[in-house]
Amino acid sequence: MQLGYVSVQGRGEIDLLLADVVARLEARNIALAGTVQTNIERSDRRHCDMDLRLLPDGPIVRISVDRGAEARGCRLDAGVLEQSVLWVTKALDGAEFLIVNKFGKQEAEGKGLTGVIAEALERGLPVLVGVNGLNLPSFLDFASDMATKLTPDVQSVADWCFAALAETRPQTRSVSVKEPAIMPA
Repeated sequence: MQLGYVSVQGRGEIDLLLADVVARLEARNIALAGTVQTNIERSDRRHCDMDLRLLPDGPIVRISVDRGAEARGCRLDAGVLEQSVLWVTKALDGAEFLIVNKFGKQEAEGKGLTGVIAEALERGLPVLVGVNGLNLPSFLDFASDMATKLTPDVQSVADWCFAALAETRPQTRSVSVKEPAIMPA
């Protein structure tokens, strides 16, 4: 099983890194399932709007709720996230690789995309997950020593993805066919 994770310091940095990795995988026509997050800054709010691009060719959905300029606390729209989980689950049928933008609070509680990650691994698909420091202990408990920590740069993560994919794809073998022995008459 191939399960890699990457952590990056800085608001939105992991989303940018994963978007670049996804672009490299898509450029090689790798069939993806999963999620990539885009954060949209707002001048009138302290927090950004959060959108998910559902892979491979799904819609872009807003997963944040605008609770006002002074609101604090969770802004995740759990209902939209659960609809996204259904989309990604269906996309696994045609996928070679799963990308999960974040192992967040929902996943730390056993919800969100944890079932999809487990299903992809059971199917033998490589999985790449973004993890922030706050949820890293929960992710490591979930992964139970199967996960590989990746260096947080685009080239290193992309190289791991290509290597993981090469290990899971069926190898084409050339079979030499021997001519049947001809018995002398």
